[in-house]
Amino acid sequence: MKNLFNVLFAAACLINVAFAQGNWSVDPAHSNARFEVNHLGISLVDGQFKTLEGAVASTSAESFDGATINFSIDVNSIDTRIEARDNHLKSDDFFNAEKFPKITLKNAILKKAGKGKFTLTGDLTIRDVTKKVTFDVVQNNGIITDPWGKTRAGFTAKTSINRLDYNIKYNDKLPTGVPAVAAEVAIVVNVELVKN
Repeated sequence: MKNLFNVLFAAACLINVAFAQGNWSVDPAHSNARFEVNHLGISLVDGQFKTLEGAVASTSAESFDGATINFSIDVNSIDTRIEARDNHLKSDDFFNAEKFPKITLKNAILKKAGKGKFTLTGDLTIRDVTKKVTFDVVQNNGIITDPWGKTRAGFTAKTSINRLDYNIKYNDKLPTGVPAVAAEVAIVVNVELVKN
């Protein structure tokens, strides 16, 4: 009888843990991945990727501390508002979208870093290079229930990378030695999650 009680107790604990965990999906209609880079040493050019998807597994229903994240961006969805520039960015000078159509962030772990603040560290792959990257993350206004009864949460994640670390070849310089396009790229990802 004692063994049966132990088995039932363990099963109840597992059920409680399963219900406490949360699986979330990125809402692509309310999410974006943006970037900004210095041009000719005098201005900033920005753009975005319009198509992205991702999944988040939280360890509890109330907190994202320790959550795991996997994220994917469609390189062909790049948009800088200038078609010729977008096509150049899709070429082998930059992303080579034909050969490497996805930018991914895998095995990323969200760790609490203060009230409403987190760090997110994971494996960022651009082209054929994967590097560990850390984002500073802010959770925007906790977890809410939307007017249609769905549970949602929003985050803004920021980091910067050296694009040359990812085999991005374009590296023209002005006669003064100033890069036509700077190596450092600022990245901002705004994500709205919907609980599954």
